[in-house]
Amino acid sequence: MTRAAITGLGTARGHKVVTNHDLAQTLDTSDEWIVERTGIHERRVGGSCLELGGQAAKIALKQAEIDATELDLIICSTCTPDQVFPAVSNRIQNELGASCGAFDLNAACSGFTYGVSLAQSQITAGMERVLVIGVDTLSRFTDWDDRSTAILFGDGAGAVVLEPAIRDDRGVLSTYMGSEGRFADLLICDFGDYIKMDGKEVFRQAVRVMVSASQRVLADAGLEASDVAAVIPHQANFRIIESAMKRLDIPLEKAATVLETTGNTSSASIPLAMDEAVSKGAINDGDVVLLVGFGAGMSVAAALLRWGQ
Repeated sequence: MTRAAITGLGTARGHKVVTNHDLAQTLDTSDEWIVERTGIHERRVGGSCLELGGQAAKIALKQAEIDATELDLIICSTCTPDQVFPAVSNRIQNELGASCGAFDLNAACSGFTYGVSLAQSQITAGMERVLVIGVDTLSRFTDWDDRSTAILFGDGAGAVVLEPAIRDDRGVLSTYMGSEGRFADLLICDFGDYIKMDGKEVFRQAVRVMVSASQRVLADAGLEASDVAAVIPHQANFRIIESAMKRLDIPLEKAATVLETTGNTSSASIPLAMDEAVSKGAINDGDVVLLVGFGAGMSVAAALLRWGQ
């Protein structure tokens, strides 16, 4: 099987920094209260999906050293599109100057990993270059007077270029996409309304599905938790990440986190954390890297890959 390897990675963040101290001016909260419960110190807000997604995509293409005209497909994961239609991916395709197929997918916060799984399948089928974008602007759907949700969300984007791996032992090793619709009402946003969430139950179910999805891709690849060099989890809440890592028996220091400065950016959170880990030297050639996310639905996805081409 031809494996898909990440050859380019780019990210973008919202324009404005909103700190916990800023929120404490209008909400019954404090920096200490927010940090203790979420691990978040500040979040970035502002910008459209087209703007942020386009910025991240251009950086990823430059790093991969390819032109947009060489792309075979663009997959854009978002649950906060700028318009009902056309798709964000169509707008980004035009901005990049690409001429390939393009579509959006909505699997909420696990959508980016869904996109990586779909890109892997398309490369196995014969495509050469697939651009996967995760972008969300959750601040537009956040009730800034609701303490339970206003402290959580931010805006951002991340993008990766995937191409056939040069070495057989590099690239995507295994993937999993799942859904548990019976929990759909735990995290919901209706048309014209704000995000509503049952935080305690989301926490409980999130840890469970992240662990089970991670164990599944490890088993499918014939690897153990001890083989994992880095975990790139969805950046929703540090306590969720901490609990999942403990149950997986993977040291917490192997988890890449950026939520302390980004908040929960939904589809963008995994590529944002991945970019941070790469820049800090926490991911190196040959490392086994685990991507795992959960989201409204309840959707869940995981991908295991060996870094490098």
